[in-house]
Amino acid sequence: MNCIVMNLNEGWNLEFEEGAVMNLDRQEHIREAAAVISQYADIIGLRTFPSLTDRQKDYQDFILHQLIQYATVPVISLESAIRHPLQSLADLLTIEEHKTVARPKVVLSWAPHPRALPQAVPNSFAEFMSNAKVDFVITHPRGYELASEFTTRATITYNQDEAFENADFIYAKNWSSYQDYGKILSQDPQWMITPEKMALTRHAKFMHCLPVRRNVIVSDAVLDGSDSIVIAQANNRTYAAQAVLKRMLEGIV
Repeated sequence: MNCIVMNLNEGWNLEFEEGAVMNLDRQEHIREAAAVISQYADIIGLRTFPSLTDRQKDYQDFILHQLIQYATVPVISLESAIRHPLQSLADLLTIEEHKTVARPKVVLSWAPHPRALPQAVPNSFAEFMSNAKVDFVITHPRGYELASEFTTRATITYNQDEAFENADFIYAKNWSSYQDYGKILSQDPQWMITPEKMALTRHAKFMHCLPVRRNVIVSDAVLDGSDSIVIAQANNRTYAAQAVLKRMLEGIV
């Protein structure tokens, strides 16, 4: 099996628009690029990033869908402008491996970060958890509500302490605003995950997709503590990718 991995963003030098006159700075149309790359591989792995300036275009996942349309081999999303499905599959596997009750309480908590980050990881995690056998809670400051299409079955609260009560899993992640698109509305350090916050839980396991900013997103004491499962979570990325690639390959044999 040959697999090609591509990292693209909205500023890459492909001319995406149908019927475009290519007399400016972009040199290649996605139609030819997809066709050529398809000859080199059995599967194309694509990772794209949002502009965080044009919400309408970002949420169309334009680049991903254009590549799928014009490629002649299967395309796997390694992260798109609005979703990170392989990460969320690994997250789900990690929760299944470490849960101690049939229906655990899982909390997705916003945490501060100095940069504006995409909503892809929290969107996908919320989507997966909304279809899992868990009690799912999202907590964040006001103004950080995710797109409603991803949170229809989640309980949403602006009180982090309340969300943490009796939780079995805490998943910390920063994201920029969806409503005030791409903006940082808060860097409140009170939202960092600390031992005091974790003490409100039911000996919850701590999760993060990595890399993580120590003592910004989460304190050393939590990240290095016995209830941190971030390394096992990272390892499950391997198995999640293997499972999806196996299924894809079985479909084209």
